[in-house]
Amino acid sequence: MGAIMQFFIIIVFLLTTIPMELTRSQGKPNGVIVTLGNMQSQRFAHTSTLLADGRVFIAGGQAAGSLASTEIYDPNSRTFSDAPTMSVPRAGHSATLLRNGTVLLAGGYNGAYLSSAEIYHPKTNSYTSTGGMITARSGHEAILLSNGRVLLAGGVGLGWIFLASAELYDPETGTFTPTGSMTTARESHTATLLKDGRVLITGGHKDRRANMILYSSTELYNPSTGRFSLAGTVTVRRHKHDAMLLSDGRVLVVGGADERDRDGAYTSAEIYDPHTGRSVPTTNMNLRRYKLRGTTILLQDRNVLVVGGSNFAELFDPETGVFAKVEGSMGTDRLFATATLLRNGQVLITGGYDERMITSSTAWLYQR
Repeated sequence: MGAIMQFFIIIVFLLTTIPMELTRSQGKPNGVIVTLGNMQSQRFAHTSTLLADGRVFIAGGQAAGSLASTEIYDPNSRTFSDAPTMSVPRAGHSATLLRNGTVLLAGGYNGAYLSSAEIYHPKTNSYTSTGGMITARSGHEAILLSNGRVLLAGGVGLGWIFLASAELYDPETGTFTPTGSMTTARESHTATLLKDGRVLITGGHKDRRANMILYSSTELYNPSTGRFSLAGTVTVRRHKHDAMLLSDGRVLVVGGADERDRDGAYTSAEIYDPHTGRSVPTTNMNLRRYKLRGTTILLQDRNVLVVGGSNFAELFDPETGVFAKVEGSMGTDRLFATATLLRNGQVLITGGYDERMITSSTAWLYQR
């Protein structure tokens, strides 16, 4: 009886001295989504950019109309604070962290399609104007290239014209210059910087409603030639999907929808291999997702967190090719939300709207 009692005391001691964070993480191997609080404003179709100092710069988007407001999330205090407003309201714009730590804000929509661009300076918490884009555009993709320039491709422009054109922003001169056009006009596509410096474009659509054309095609942009070329197809036609570069150089493509949007949202996912130019299906996600652009995150452990387009997140393991549901709900579907990987390994999730078109100011954290 004495030996049993001694063993019991040891077990109790161990359980009471293990940190609660550790016991929680052991009970939730895929992590958990927790409610953080509220941003200063309701937003969807906004941008969320990790700054060099670890804070997050959240800009623009839409609520009752397009927003010029911006705010800063501080992961140390877990609070949001107002930042200066942009020169114009922007929704569906792009925000790109440049090598010097500033943020390029380009294009967007505020009742008109915008060609203007501006630079946010985190150190002074201020903006300066920079050269305007050659073509006004919203819903485009913007990628920081290996040479420090920014590629901006596709989207929608003046007269509701779908764009195949692309341009380059040079931070050294503060100017935009034309580069080769995509092989076809695209909106709701993805752009992913590959390890060899090329950019993979997948899917998207042009035109609206009965005239809508969805793509399964992909293309590659080569910065050394300034040209796009066709690069095979994904397994299904996708738009309003997302794509993320895996640690091994392949690209995970997830979700999206067909012409029916919500009623045609996908659970399917696939992996594109730049070495073969082929895309092969992987295990389906647990939930249908669309309107999730920019909410697929490569975590520090090389797993991939998929957040947007649903009320639950899930985790993709590239080794097994399996998606596992993450504990914790965001209440309703998060459409056109943002997700940002923080330096501490957590992921900040902000805003979006739900299936009733109600815009949210709520923020959440994914943590392990």
